[in-house]
Amino acid sequence: MFDGMTFEDIMKRMLDRIPDSFDKRPSSVIYDALAPAAAELAQAYMTLEYIYSKLDVENLQGEELERFVNFRTGIERKKATKAIRKGVFSKADGSFLNVPIGSRFTGENLYYKVTEKIIDGEFKLECEELGEIGNIYTGTLIPVDYIDGLATAKLTDILVFGYDAESDESLLERYFERIRTPATSGNKYHYLNWAKEVVGVGDAKVIPLWNGKGTVKVVIVDSNKNPGTKELIDKVFDHIEEERPIGARVTVVSAIAKDISIKAKVNLAEGYRIQLVQDEFKKSLEKYRKDIAFKDSYISYAAIGSILFNVEGILDHSELKLNEEMKNISLGDEEIPVFNLVELEVI
Repeated sequence: MFDGMTFEDIMKRMLDRIPDSFDKRPSSVIYDALAPAAAELAQAYMTLEYIYSKLDVENLQGEELERFVNFRTGIERKKATKAIRKGVFSKADGSFLNVPIGSRFTGENLYYKVTEKIIDGEFKLECEELGEIGNIYTGTLIPVDYIDGLATAKLTDILVFGYDAESDESLLERYFERIRTPATSGNKYHYLNWAKEVVGVGDAKVIPLWNGKGTVKVVIVDSNKNPGTKELIDKVFDHIEEERPIGARVTVVSAIAKDISIKAKVNLAEGYRIQLVQDEFKKSLEKYRKDIAFKDSYISYAAIGSILFNVEGILDHSELKLNEEMKNISLGDEEIPVFNLVELEVI
């Protein structure tokens, strides 16, 4: 928008206004007198260019994006949550031990705090760090402070999943979805918005009249585009029940995981190991899987081949098979792909 407003462009126009009978060369009196003003004007136009770019929501990040989206739609970024885990505690003789509420334990550089008793020897522990990181570790816990009689402490089940804060990409997607598909009077898009407002929901699909008049089915996936847990399903159902019009009968279910195996033979470049290449392939597959979940009706054989070919270290591949066949894999309306087996063989 502000082309031709660089320091050089401004200086040229300013000097052109002065007769050539005067000395206008760099370091001349006239040049040096005009240069500071040209520099300030150029800086001002750079600032205006930056401010003008902020009028496009796609150029915004972080708090700027949050404010823009919330002001125009009321949508708020979904906050990070803490994982709730189960801890099992016992004495040296194997009997259960009841540890004090508020006790802190550590494992894999994470800290967990005892918040509630479940039964003798089993307690709820809250990860002190926000996000999905609290879901990862399972194993031995070490008490931060001495606990009399404690012999073993183990972190086991995930009772409530922790979720990372909503990404800019996801927030922007919800913003565009809201303005492009107006939600009114409990229509399809209203149910979609309500489902995606719940922390932990990565996407949703709404099926109106799925079981006759007045029925609505909402199919969800979690923030990692995996099947939703019962806890997440219940949260979505409860939230929709609070928002929906009277009369509709709502069913909330998780997407169904469709297991897909991938096998291929590859020719590696010199210096590359198969394990490293396979790990990179899996990362690319996971991105592809998340991108197409609830969007495409099939797994593209050609797309998988292209992903494989573009993995660094792979010179060529052959005999690529998806579920033991050399063709696309169809997905049902409520199915999402899960790559449960990935095997690459060096030729």
